[in-house]
Amino acid sequence: MVDECSGTDGGDDGTAALTGEARLARGRAQLARITGRSGEEVMTALADVAPDFARYIFEFGYGDIYSRPGLDLRTRMLATVAGLVCLGHAERELEVHIGSALNCGASREEVVETIMQMALYGGFPAALDALFVAKRVFAAHGLEPDAR
Repeated sequence: MVDECSGTDGGDDGTAALTGEARLARGRAQLARITGRSGEEVMTALADVAPDFARYIFEFGYGDIYSRPGLDLRTRMLATVAGLVCLGHAERELEVHIGSALNCGASREEVVETIMQMALYGGFPAALDALFVAKRVFAAHGLEPDAR
């Protein structure tokens, strides 16, 4: 779908050498690359309760982890979907990350197969719940079901 997420960020891992502001900037840029959104809604939503937590999401999650070399973003997003399925209680995050997987080039079929595979490890109820989340995300992205 979108090729914005192919490959890694092109840089080295150098996270230890970056300042907090540089990590924050890299995290914001990576989030925008993955989701197509700035992430300001995250900062705003947490501003009055835990603004530092929002910053940690950007600095560590997106600035450090999602920016590492070694896996392309499509693969990272499918792995993220798998982990969220296994948690079994992350509907909001699944919705965001399924959409992000699609943005990063994963196909509808790859997302479904990833979720189905997790039934073995996270359980059938978790996989079933995730499939219903995926169904909503696919509809929002205009992806039609496979004609089987």
